[in-house]
Amino acid sequence: MSTEPALTDLSAAVLARGGELRAGGTDTTARQRSGISPGPFTDLDGAAHLRGSSPLPGGRLRIGALTSLAVLASDPQVRAGWPALALSAGAAATPQIRAAGTLGGNLLQRNRCWYYRNPHVGCFQKGGDDCPARAGDHHFGVVSGAGPCVTPHPSTLAMALLVYDAEAEIHGESPRSVADLYGDGDLLHRADHLLPPHRVLTAVRLPAALPGERAAYHRATSRSHAEWPLVEATARVVLDGTTVTRVAVAAGGVARVPLRLPEVEAALTGRKATSEVLAEAAATVLDRCRPLPQTGYKAGLFRDTVLEVLERAVGPA
Repeated sequence: MSTEPALTDLSAAVLARGGELRAGGTDTTARQRSGISPGPFTDLDGAAHLRGSSPLPGGRLRIGALTSLAVLASDPQVRAGWPALALSAGAAATPQIRAAGTLGGNLLQRNRCWYYRNPHVGCFQKGGDDCPARAGDHHFGVVSGAGPCVTPHPSTLAMALLVYDAEAEIHGESPRSVADLYGDGDLLHRADHLLPPHRVLTAVRLPAALPGERAAYHRATSRSHAEWPLVEATARVVLDGTTVTRVAVAAGGVARVPLRLPEVEAALTGRKATSEVLAEAAATVLDRCRPLPQTGYKAGLFRDTVLEVLERAVGPA
């Protein structure tokens, strides 16, 4: 049975009511409590066809947008073929959030800036004319990029999907790259993603798995549990002996959008994975750092987090 009418009806309902779609509700409920997203909400929870994973031709994999983070982290197919995604999903948030939160919700959630989350404070994200965090408390802010808003993008799974060049499947449109959901982060009055409110993210599509892939994920936090990462990174590596033949690295918590790190990849590809080479590659991220007055500490943390995932992915010398 076609899913087109159901999704079309959901989109029309949202437009007619002036509200937004709700998946697992972990972000929308928090925004509703704070008063910045009063609703109404149109729930996707009953759309069973948006859950789970299924194979695609050529060894690719489709994962429905309502698949929970917990299911994604434990899926044997994902763990075996796309380990960077499974590791990232398994480390996100808390067990309770992973049980309720969804793939699509994680990709399309809103940022955690306390100025944005305060209904009594205006900002660019809410159609205002300034960023109060820039002149105020921004010690959790960005360290890379020069956009008007200084709050990092919160999606762990978006970062992980970047290293797989994954595609986003959107109802009524041709698939687009996950990276295209976010753009460059420098637009003035914009949300944390570029998906129009009347469109529904239905799934992501992963390319064929790479034989022999190694992967790692790491987040640097100010406490060990239930904390948003200051910096996070993921890496996937393929080795021929000790030589890096394929590598993809991405980072989160450092910019307005999740970042793919081509400079790190270029510094590693075709070289021996020695400790010196890994450190040299990780240090290339410093060139993109433009710290704010309170985020200078993130530059070194950015470099060290990238080095950590590279060392974990490569394994013991």
